[in-house]
Amino acid sequence: MRLSTINKLCCPFDKADLALTTITQDVNENILEGFLTCSKCNRIYPFVKGIPIMSPDEYREFKLEKPLLDKWESYLNGQTVENFRLVSGDKNGTENQLKQ
Repeated sequence: MRLSTINKLCCPFDKADLALTTITQDVNENILEGFLTCSKCNRIYPFVKGIPIMSPDEYREFKLEKPLLDKWESYLNGQTVENFRLVSGDKNGTENQLKQ
């Protein structure tokens, strides 16, 4: 997805600004892999093959997104993801995620 298009996106839940973390880009600097985070509710929206996953929480499955989040652990700055939101990282949070 083009950066100019990404800059027009907002959180579908509270309309707040989104921060982009880029993991991979193509030669034209289009975002292929990465994630957006909401500045207000801390929801995380991953990019898969250039497409952001911005569905409502009830239509997302954590089990499907977990492999990506595990792969991107170094980009999460010690935070973990619970209920599709970034939270401060700790072992108990990670264990709770695995049970879901």
